[in-house]
Amino acid sequence: MKKSMKKILALAGAAVLAVGLLAGCGSSGGTSGGSGAATPSGDLSNLRFGCQMYSDGLIDPTLQTNTAWNCMRFGVGEALFKFNDNMETEPWLAESAETEDYITWTVKLREGIKFSNGDDVTASAVKAVFDRMVVEGQREDTSATPEKYVPYETVVTADDAANTVTFVLPQANPNFLGNLAYPVCVIVDVDSTTDWNNGVIGTGPYMVESFQDQVGYKMTANPNYYEEVPYKTVEIKFMGDASAKAMALQSGEVDLVENITNVSDIQTLQADDNFVVDIASGVRCGFAWMNFNGVLGNETLRQAIQMAVDHDTICASNTIGGLYTAGYSVLPSTLAYGYENLKNTYPYDPDAANKLLDDAGIKDNDGDGIRELNGQNINLKCVSYENRLLNDFSDAYAQYLGEIGIGVTADYGSSDDEWSKLVAGQYDLNNNNWTTVGNGDPTEYMANWYSKAEANYCGYKSDKYDALYEEFMNEFDADKRADLLQQMQQVLIDDAVCLVDGYYNSSMIYNKNSVGYAHIHTADYYWLSTEITPVK
Repeated sequence: MKKSMKKILALAGAAVLAVGLLAGCGSSGGTSGGSGAATPSGDLSNLRFGCQMYSDGLIDPTLQTNTAWNCMRFGVGEALFKFNDNMETEPWLAESAETEDYITWTVKLREGIKFSNGDDVTASAVKAVFDRMVVEGQREDTSATPEKYVPYETVVTADDAANTVTFVLPQANPNFLGNLAYPVCVIVDVDSTTDWNNGVIGTGPYMVESFQDQVGYKMTANPNYYEEVPYKTVEIKFMGDASAKAMALQSGEVDLVENITNVSDIQTLQADDNFVVDIASGVRCGFAWMNFNGVLGNETLRQAIQMAVDHDTICASNTIGGLYTAGYSVLPSTLAYGYENLKNTYPYDPDAANKLLDDAGIKDNDGDGIRELNGQNINLKCVSYENRLLNDFSDAYAQYLGEIGIGVTADYGSSDDEWSKLVAGQYDLNNNNWTTVGNGDPTEYMANWYSKAEANYCGYKSDKYDALYEEFMNEFDADKRADLLQQMQQVLIDDAVCLVDGYYNSSMIYNKNSVGYAHIHTADYYWLSTEITPVK
């Protein structure tokens, strides 16, 4: 790239949503107090926030992905860049960035930013974060994989006088600012932090006062924050059950919750004038891996399974309705990656599924209601966990597949159980809900089906897909990348690689008698922000 074409990137666009967000879907009618008027605590300087415990509560961003997310979600840490609701990168702790070749990136830091302990956020302090990643990221007990975002070969230099940090990557990456926005790259005080479990020192509006395992956090306002902090204290209360969140909100135990996943609870709260339900059309895809190293290595069986499960009906059911948008590709239909041009190769057709299996000789030969393959009953081990309705989808699998003579045995545990069994290959179906453009770009996500990637946990191998993925990794033109993504999606659909549940709609719900405003963002990283304010 010529010098005259240098890009000054205060904003670096990434994946753009193709349709508008469903923001601000609040109360619509209903009678005040219709479900039992919630009583606020009366202390508007304290926010009580009910949320799912997605990890064991630790917030060291190098420990595992969920803890990095916690560090950002709980308002402790911030990154150099962040995503807006179109999944475009914007400056956060940085002021701007520039590059000439997508290899060397110089990031200009904002002036006057301090850590919560009062230490200055200098260029050297930022460099220390990425230096620590190289060491801690390679520990055997970490799963945050920071090298996916800032490769360990990257040369990072700091210029404190100029207040800049320069990254020289081992290869060009046009989406590097999106990588820097990912929670693993949260900026914390490496030199001063002594408790990496729950005492991480960040730049965010809140800091940890105390932590109680399985219960939650008590947070206090960061006295050195660069903006006014709305609350003096925040109580984060872990709540694993979706209805428990709704009941706690209705009773006045909490003021704010994230992602209630019981449809009837959502509908009740939407009809009650005491509450506001803010919903965003997100970029998460619910899908079940199919293990190619087991019985689902049989292509005919996978194709029949695709035709046997009616995802349109499931997503419209009383259990799921409104919280997922049905779809058949691994990338959500809201992203501008050609979904409208894709063909659903295996639409719902149980009669065709039965005929396909019968013609292939996959029949119920002993009359027990279950078909056999290679002399063995087909009984699929379906691993899942209770989050974002994944168990409900898995229950639906069992019902639909049972109708074509395929058995399903539920294996429902924790998210950690699900993850360990996925990595170990101990499943036939493994149900997940994943962010597709976590760094504003789907490259990492689409690597799940690239045969040479460590993240290929299903054993799928396609020369056609691999060639497209490798071309995609080396293509910087946005239109050509979108075309390659469309082709890759179609290959996965044609090969019946996984069961797609649909696309998850996130929510933030609050008592408007105590909270004046809250918003759920498309990127699922920003919960406790200064946007959340008490009622005036």
